[in-house]
Amino acid sequence: MAAPSLTLRFLPLFLCVLLSVVAEWNTKDFLRREHTLTKPYQGSGMSVPQWDFLGSTMVTNSYIRLTPDHQSKQGAIWNNVRCMAPNWEVHVQFKVHGGGKNLFGDGLTFWYTRERMQLGPVFGNQDYFTGLAVFLDTYSNHNGPHNHNHPYVSAMVNNGSLHYDHDTDGTHTELSGCEAQFRNRDYDTYMAIRYEDNTLKVSLDVDNKNGWKECFTVNDVKLPVGYFFGASAATGDLADNHDIISIKFYELETPNKDAKSYTGLPEAAHMEAPRDHVEDKRGSLSSWSGWKLLLVIILIIIALTVVGVVGFLVFQKQQENSRKRFY
Repeated sequence: MAAPSLTLRFLPLFLCVLLSVVAEWNTKDFLRREHTLTKPYQGSGMSVPQWDFLGSTMVTNSYIRLTPDHQSKQGAIWNNVRCMAPNWEVHVQFKVHGGGKNLFGDGLTFWYTRERMQLGPVFGNQDYFTGLAVFLDTYSNHNGPHNHNHPYVSAMVNNGSLHYDHDTDGTHTELSGCEAQFRNRDYDTYMAIRYEDNTLKVSLDVDNKNGWKECFTVNDVKLPVGYFFGASAATGDLADNHDIISIKFYELETPNKDAKSYTGLPEAAHMEAPRDHVEDKRGSLSSWSGWKLLLVIILIIIALTVVGVVGFLVFQKQQENSRKRFY
């Protein structure tokens, strides 16, 4: 009976040694701090080590606010270290909230791109970018009907030649997407972006389940090494607070040690099949913004008033001529 007792005594020690060896074998799965953003954010002064920010971005002790809940704001934060890992996973802890009940916008985007630190019209970043964008679109006022509700999460891969069309919510350049009710939650929400062996997978935890729920998976996606990670947000006529709480980067162990890192332009073999969408008919009332429609209505009223006044004067003149002939 002594032998089993001795075995049980040394079993925990054996497991600890085994786990340490396994951990040593998988060190590349560990957190990489050069691409990671966690509290406390600030280094010396107002700087954030290895991250740069611009626009309306505000750094606090608890969060990084890309935009406040005010109109016409743009903000972004960008990692200043190039990612040389061919396979990786990024976890983004974020919060989108504001006072709007029915109308709000515009949204938040996570980027892996060649360019950085350029404010622009695509959720606070430049158009015709080169790389990957994962959009968290909250803008719920559309020119044409879609077969999904908002907020909506989608991805786009661009080689620098494609335009992101806000009027169609990027429908024609979208890889895939899913609905996700992440706005105005009482708790923080999370997104995982995993790129491994030319497969892009986006998962979410927006229900405080402490577990990932797949949003979409896209195969045959080629992303080069050497690009930068970033996050940006924008507001327009509608607004929200767009907060980043943390960004954690994990380099994934690849089975093929001899595989060469891809260095060409970003590619995606497949885009999502066209979804139900009514094209904007340029020139029709449905594609006009509210102020244009109001201007047209005012002009119509003025025109009708002028026609009415002219008609009344002509009628009055005819009546006077008629009376003169009678006498």
